Amino acid sequence: MIHVKNLYKSFNSHKVLEDISFRVDTGESIVIIGPSGCGKSVLLKHLIGLIKPDKGEVIVDDIGIHDLSERELLPVRRKFGMLFQNAALFDSMTVAENVGFVFHHEGTMQKTDIDLKITEALKMVGLEGNENKKPAELSGGMRKRVGLARAIIYRPEIILYDEPTTGLDPIVADSIDKLILHIRNELKVTTVVVTHDMRSARRLGNRLILLHNGTIHKTGKPEEFFESTDSVVHSFVNGISSTQN
Repeated sequence: MIHVKNLYKSFNSHKVLEDISFRVDTGESIVIIGPSGCGKSVLLKHLIGLIKPDKGEVIVDDIGIHDLSERELLPVRRKFGMLFQNAALFDSMTVAENVGFVFHHEGTMQKTDIDLKITEALKMVGLEGNENKKPAELSGGMRKRVGLARAIIYRPEIILYDEPTTGLDPIVADSIDKLILHIRNELKVTTVVVTHDMRSARRLGNRLILLHNGTIHKTGKPEEFFESTDSVVHSFVNGISSTQN
C-alpha cells in the first residue's frame, strides 16, 4: 500500500533522512521507533505529502505522490487519517465541530448526515455525549480521542499516528494503545505509528522500524528487537544512554 524508495531530506545543512526505503503492506501495522529528533515525524509527514523529499519516492497505491501538486494530492490524502502529536484541535470549536470539520468545510453533505457520522465516530472512540464541549474542557487523553475520531470519520484506508501516547500517564497511554488496536481491527485499516515508547511499540507493531542517525538501522518483528544484542537496538529498547557520565 505504501512504498518509500531511497528517500532523502535535509533542512538547510542538517541531514534528517538519508536513503530511507521500506514498504507497508495492506492491513499491516508498522511502528517507526527511534530517539527524539531522529526524523520519525518528518518521515511520517512524507507519507501523506505534507513534506516533499529532496530525493527519492513515496508511492501510495501505485501513485507516486512526491511530485504531485496540492490539488493532485487531495484524492490520495482521502485514503489517510492522521492523529497529530498534540491532536491539533481547534480551540474555538466544539468537539463535534472539530470531528466534522472536513465535511463542513467541503459542504457536500447535509448537516443531519454529518451529525450522524460525528456521533458514530465519537461512539467508536468512547466519547459519545461530549459533542458540545470545547477542547479546553477535556483531558489530554480525551483530546487524543477527539483527534482520532476526526481521523476516522470518513473511513480512511490508512491511519498515521504521530506520538499518540506522548504526554499521557501510563494508564491513559495504555487505553489509547487499546483504542488504536480496536480501530485497526474494527475498520481493517493499515496502521503506521511513530513513537519512542517501547511499550506502545510492542503492543501495536506487527513490524518495527528503528531510525538511527537518519537511516534505518533495523527492521523486524517486536521480539527480534527485545532479543537483539546489537548495541544500538539494545540501548534504545532498554532506555540506556550511549554517553557515559
